Amino acid sequence: MAFLEERDKQSIEKETRVQEQKLQQLLLYVSQHSPFYKELFAKHQTDISNIKTIADLSQIPPTHKEDLQQRNNDFLCVPAELIVEYTSTSGTLGGPVTIALTENDLNRLAYNEYNSFSCADGSKEDIYQLMLTLDRQFMAGIAYYSGIRKLGAGIIRLGPGVPALQWETIKRLKPTAIVAVPSFILKLINFAKEAGIDINKTSVKKAICIGENIRNTDFSLNMLGKKITDSWNIKLYSTYASTEMQTAFTECGEGKGGHYQPELVIVELLDENDQPVEPYTAGEVTITTLGVEGMPLLRYKTGDICMYFDEPCACGRTSLRLSSIMGRKKQMIKFKGTTLYPPALFDLLNEREEILDYVVEVSSNEIDLDQVLLYVVPADDSEECDHRIRSYLQARLRVSPHIKYVTAEEIQKIQFNEANRKAVKFIDRRI
Repeated sequence: MAFLEERDKQSIEKETRVQEQKLQQLLLYVSQHSPFYKELFAKHQTDISNIKTIADLSQIPPTHKEDLQQRNNDFLCVPAELIVEYTSTSGTLGGPVTIALTENDLNRLAYNEYNSFSCADGSKEDIYQLMLTLDRQFMAGIAYYSGIRKLGAGIIRLGPGVPALQWETIKRLKPTAIVAVPSFILKLINFAKEAGIDINKTSVKKAICIGENIRNTDFSLNMLGKKITDSWNIKLYSTYASTEMQTAFTECGEGKGGHYQPELVIVELLDENDQPVEPYTAGEVTITTLGVEGMPLLRYKTGDICMYFDEPCACGRTSLRLSSIMGRKKQMIKFKGTTLYPPALFDLLNEREEILDYVVEVSSNEIDLDQVLLYVVPADDSEECDHRIRSYLQARLRVSPHIKYVTAEEIQKIQFNEANRKAVKFIDRRI
């Protein structure tokens, strides 16, 4: 045991030395090439020569989403002729942000996802069916594709939606793994049941889950994860990433949090006063990108609330791990004295068979208090179904949100429009 602890300590110290060396390179790079960070350093009289350790990063004020939205081009560190790919954020919190990548950035992105798929027990023997878009400036799509290619595994680029086509392709090409949004996996399961497909006799043995939580903060499967595994005997791997960080945190087979890639990013979890939190304590994920050439970021506050765990994983990796997203800072709802984050509300709504689909809409009333409206597709139109839904929400939330029942066609129109790459489950109309 003492040997293992010493090995872990040496591994962490080596990771820290590599990070601090790359941090020095990053600070020099942005001080020369980034209009935004040149101005920030001058405004706050930041002497980058004094920043030598990860702890010294606290001398630099955080960068916020609004900075990227308002001054997008001022983060660009290379001339236009070196940009080979333009990607953008989904615009969930305000307007979308463009992230420009160089050839080196694309190679870094591929390396990131190679590590991620390897962490999620991937190998060149696998065949991955990609149930997501590879267009619409979606960085994740090209990242997954590039990482799987680097892994040497097979790829089926089928795109999102159309359960019938997904199952026909699974039957014909026999993928071993799928990459998909968890709620769409549920739609696959429901289609299979109606079509008489025995999903546990197919070739698919694992799913890389993107865009939605499948676990609680104690690593247990949440209701969405349970619904999938109760019907389909496949291994689920959770992921967490963002376009801005150009890096992913991906679970290994132990399912105990998303593994950190310290050679690609520095992560801090900060409290309301921008101070680092302790393990097992909620904090805002704040990242510093390492090795990014086109649009590197320093202490960028993602708005995502997570916890971290620093004990070594049973898989042998020693770097910290992140929990599932507990919520987004700007999406926190204060409703009749109760504090809610959308992911927790989604878990409650996913739990009931009476609720086939939903969208949560938040707005402000005339005295600037949060109001919650649930668009719900009910299992049927009976008073009994309505009573069960309302009683359940009252019991679990201790408050009663407004409910508007809609059809499956109506919910589709609310969830999707031409600008959306994935189904919208949360709409924030607060000013």
